Amino acid sequence: MEYCTFTEPQQGFSYDDQLAFARATETGGFDGFFRSDHYMRMGAGDPLPGPTDAWTTLAGLARETSRIRLGTLVSSATHRVPSILAIQVAQVDAMSGGRVELGLGTGWFEEEHRAYGIPFPAKRFGPLEEQLEIVTGLWETPVGETFDFVGQHYTLEDCPALPKPLQSNLPIIVGGGGPKRTPELAARFASEFNIGFQPEPVIAEKFARVRAACVEIGRDPGSLKLSVALPTIVGPTDDVLAHRAAAAGHTLDEFRGATNICGDHDEIVAKVERLVALGADRVYFQLMDMRDIEQVEYLAAVLPRLPR
Repeated sequence: MEYCTFTEPQQGFSYDDQLAFARATETGGFDGFFRSDHYMRMGAGDPLPGPTDAWTTLAGLARETSRIRLGTLVSSATHRVPSILAIQVAQVDAMSGGRVELGLGTGWFEEEHRAYGIPFPAKRFGPLEEQLEIVTGLWETPVGETFDFVGQHYTLEDCPALPKPLQSNLPIIVGGGGPKRTPELAARFASEFNIGFQPEPVIAEKFARVRAACVEIGRDPGSLKLSVALPTIVGPTDDVLAHRAAAAGHTLDEFRGATNICGDHDEIVAKVERLVALGADRVYFQLMDMRDIEQVEYLAAVLPRLPR
């Protein structure tokens, strides 16, 4: 089992906030720090200091951390040309000493695309599939050979297919709740399938679907890591939990329930044990207030009690 923190910096957090949070993640014994790939705040609130670019941020963190895995959950296929994305990720992997993971998805936040002039196609699974083909194809092309690709959305001709990631098999995460295309793409391209923000019965159903998709193409389902990302508020008392819920824009009653991770050490352990029983190999704790380092430390203190 692996345990990672997961954050949403577009909600109003600077690079320095993210650096402090990532360092607390590393010091606390977590396995990784992952962030969203968004350029605009969601919902009401102070928009300052403005957005930070995911891969620019991860490049900085690659040089200022030493152990934790670093990645996106997930980058939007609409935000970058796939050949440039392959270069960016390979470079950050080298900068980190081989600690990077690429989460890649279709993109969904249409308002954000309009605001920044980013094209938002009506059908996005086609571009995502081609991006996965291109990124993996570029990394797998032997040094000295070139890569060509002709698709409906992208065309590459005599691409040098450089640089290569430091990791020989850089992990790729594909996730989402789609009933057919998402599990198919995960089975074909991913080292990890992620489902987020869903109650336990839905998690179990999505895990079963992606395992079946692996079997359909002759892949060992056990070769695909399964992960869950869930909103998380933790603390020793209801008063502390209510304060942290308010900072995230919720009441404690709204936040507590069958889906989210919420409560003290015992409640965290019970929830994680149920996720492990469903088949999860990795849990992402989504912590929204990046300035609340004490919450990271509280969560870190329970790690020794969690299944490994």
